[in-house]
Parts: sequence; C-alpha cells; structure tokens
Amino acid sequence: MADDDIEFEIEDEEGDVIGLDDEEMKENQGGEDEEMMEGDENLVENTYYTAKGEVDENLEEALELFQTVLDLEVEKGQWGFKSLKQMVKTLFKAGKLDQMVNRYKELLTYMSIVSRNESEKAINKVLTMVSSSTDKDMLDKIYSMTLDVLKQANNDKLWFNTKLKQGQLFTQTREWDKLNQCISELKQSCMLEDGVTLDEKKKSQLLDIYVLEIQMYSDQNQLKELAQLYQKCIGIISGGAVVLNPRITGIIRECGGKMYMREKKWDLAFNDFFEAFKSYDEAGNPRRIDCLKYLVLASMLSESTINPFDANEAKPYKGHPDIVAMTDLVAHYQQANIKEFEKVLKNNKKAILEDTFMKEYIEDLLKTIRIRVLAKIMKPYTRIKMTFLGKELSIKPEEVESLVIDMILDQKLDGYIDQVNQMITLSSKGAELTRYKALSQWTVKLNDVHQAILQKVN
Repeated sequence: MADDDIEFEIEDEEGDVIGLDDEEMKENQGGEDEEMMEGDENLVENTYYTAKGEVDENLEEALELFQTVLDLEVEKGQWGFKSLKQMVKTLFKAGKLDQMVNRYKELLTYMSIVSRNESEKAINKVLTMVSSSTDKDMLDKIYSMTLDVLKQANNDKLWFNTKLKQGQLFTQTREWDKLNQCISELKQSCMLEDGVTLDEKKKSQLLDIYVLEIQMYSDQNQLKELAQLYQKCIGIISGGAVVLNPRITGIIRECGGKMYMREKKWDLAFNDFFEAFKSYDEAGNPRRIDCLKYLVLASMLSESTINPFDANEAKPYKGHPDIVAMTDLVAHYQQANIKEFEKVLKNNKKAILEDTFMKEYIEDLLKTIRIRVLAKIMKPYTRIKMTFLGKELSIKPEEVESLVIDMILDQKLDGYIDQVNQMITLSSKGAELTRYKALSQWTVKLNDVHQAILQKVN
C-alpha cells in the first residue's frame, strides 16, 4: 500500500482531531452524542428494572434505585413516570403514607408529559389503591391534588369521578358542609353553558350526585328531602335513558325501603328492600346482608304468610351468621311462638338490636307478633280474662287491653272489652257484630227516610 493512501489523525490537547474541517468534526461529535445518549438510556432502563426486582426483597434499596432513575433523567420522561408509579405503590404498601403523598404529587407533574391515556390509567390505579385506606386526611390530600391537576387539564370525566370519590369520603367523615359544597360543584358540572339548564346527556351523573345527597339526608333523618330525592331518582331510572350501576340502584332502593318503613307502609318497604338486596348482590356489595335483614323485618311487619327465604335469591344466605337469627325469627313468628321469638331477640343483640335501623322497629315487631299470638290464643274462646292473656305474653293487662283495642279497630277481632271484670267477650265467628252493623245501617237509613217525610209534611 502506498504511503499516500494512509491517513493519520493527530489529536490536540482537547481530544479534537487536527486537520478535519468543521463538517467532519460535527459528524464525529454527533455520533458520539448519540452513542452517549443511547448509553444513558440503557443505564436508566437497566436501573429501573433492577429497582423493580428489588421491591419485594429490599424496599430501601429499591426506592434508592428508583430515585437514581429520576436523577439520571435529563428531562422528564417515561422512565421517571414509571419509577414514580412504582414508588407510590411501594410506599403505600409499606404504610409510609406521607412519603407516598409526596411522591404522588411529583407523579402528577408528569401528566402533561405522558399521553392522556397513560395519565388517566395511572391516576385511576392510585385512586383505586388508596380507597382501601382508613386514613381520611391522606385521602382528602390525594383527592384535592388530583382534582386540581384534572381541572387544569380540562379532563372533565375523570374530574367528575374523582369529585364523587371525595364526596363519598365526606359522607363517611360526616363533614356535611364540605359535602354540600362538593355536591354543588358536581351539579354545576351537569349543567349546560348557561349554568341553569340540565344537560340531558348527563342524567347518569346526576343520579350519582343524588345518591350522595340520599346518604347525607338519611344520616340527618331529613325525611321530606329524602322523599323528594327518591322520586327524582325513580323518575330517572324508570325513564330507561341511563345505564344503571347496581350499587347505585341498591342505595336508591334501600333509601325507598327506609322511607316506606318510616311511613309504616310495610309492603312497599319490603318490595324496595328486595330490589336493593338483589342490586347489592349483583354488585357484590356487603350491604346485601343488611337489606336482607330489613326485608325480613318488613315481611313480618306486613304480617305476610310467605317466608322471604323461599325466594331463590335469598336461599344462599340462610346460613350467614347475621341471617340465621332472622330465619329463626321468621320461623317463630309464623308459629306464633312468642317466648322463642323473644329469646332470639335477646340472644342476638349484635345482629339485631345493635343495628340502629332494626332497633327502631323492634317495638312494632313485638306488637305484631303479640297480636298474632293473641289471635291464636283467643280463637277457641268466647270470653277470656286479660290477666290470663298477660301471663301468656309476659306483659301487663293494660298492655293486653291496648293490643285488643287495636285489633278491634283494625277489624282483626270481633268483640268488646268488659273493663269492670277485665274480660274480653268475643262474637261467635263475627255473626253478632255483623248483625249489629247491619241493624245500625238499617236504623240510619230509616231515620233518613223519616226526616225526608217530615220535611215534605211541613
């Protein structure tokens, strides 16, 4: 090879090649920069996966390596985003909630860097994860930070869903002023641009808001507002224009059941509790057990002869610890066995008497079964002492008299009370009372005819 075919490159003190023109130098430098950037990218990626592998083995080491990824990033990008997601998840599992909140705040700054789909997915995962926590202050911070970011990003759908979660939190903490403000903001988001007219396309979201209000008014025992909200919800549901979430339907129907119970409309209450139970069951919500108890309660108060556990939907729960007591109550109720009925109430305070809603109707329930027992005891008699009935029911004669009066007024008993002798006299199969009513009506009509004749004569 000739000497003139050989090229020598001589570098100066800075490492640049002497004799190359500017273009050649730029090409060389660009290639080196690309190699360096590729090397840095590989280092960041390898560090991330090394950290991920250490999460279960060495938590502190994993967190340090994830931080290294953040430090190596020249500009915010995918690896920093992924690292922060892992840090939030890891810190939450470790119970380091303050650190987790700080890292989540940092994660939210990446939402404008990654795609909308990635950011939504990350936020939803975090919100789902933290929802299991009982730390209400931490949850409020998470929701507030998220809402601010979503507002700036004009992500209305995710903002609405997050605001609902915050509203649910205020329901649990019973912060009614905050909840009212939250509901007001949610309702405003369902309006058209004029701020007054409801957007017909957002009826489903409006139903979610009504459910928050229902829970608030139920806790505050504001019956008038509850009744109005219930009718609004039923109006939307019956319209068929929305896809119903079974949990939402369950809450609405449970509200209706409780509303009808307070109005002593037992049959209507039973129907709504049954619908609530089915909806909660479909959603896998534990409220199904409470609603099953309530529908059994409504069934007994309505004096139904049908066993609610004969329904296919209820059969699988007959053996549930909280339901066994209710099945026993139903059995003793149908047998009119007052002593065993009261024993079940006494021995199952947690499942029955410690339920604040159930407790409201225990007196009504006792009255119902006592009337049932009275009717059974008195059936073969024409006269019977109130003292005897009192002993059978373990109540005072005065209470027996009150029950008998109710039975006569409700036309469940044909007879009258002899207060002097403390006796109850029963009509034979109702014949005497029926004849008495017929004679009374005949007398009234004769009197009307008599008065009409007198007016004509005069």
